[in-house]
Amino acid sequence: MPDAEGHPELQEIDFQTVLRALSDPLRYQVIATLAREPEGTERTCTSFGLPVSKSTRTHHFRILREAGLVQQVDRGNSRGAQLRRQDIEQRFPGLLRLVAENASLSGRHDLLAG
Repeated sequence: MPDAEGHPELQEIDFQTVLRALSDPLRYQVIATLAREPEGTERTCTSFGLPVSKSTRTHHFRILREAGLVQQVDRGNSRGAQLRRQDIEQRFPGLLRLVAENASLSGRHDLLAG
């Protein structure tokens, strides 16, 4: 059962849900960006510079959180997002490497450089 903030437990992270979350180009780039960062990197949602309204940005991060791709922590008036690298690697070995490499190969990694 997901925790109070909507983070699923490791065994609840579903492959189809993860793929649906990654199907959106902005969400894909958020995950690709975090996958290329050092382990434990935490960034605020606004730091990605998504070209969308605040409510749409909140929606995108809710989808990523509920899919189990990111862990979010309240930081006063903002939220920090951290990739659930170990959990995703345990559930779907190699997925994050593929996401990061594909984003780099396609030249789309500059979209959210930060």
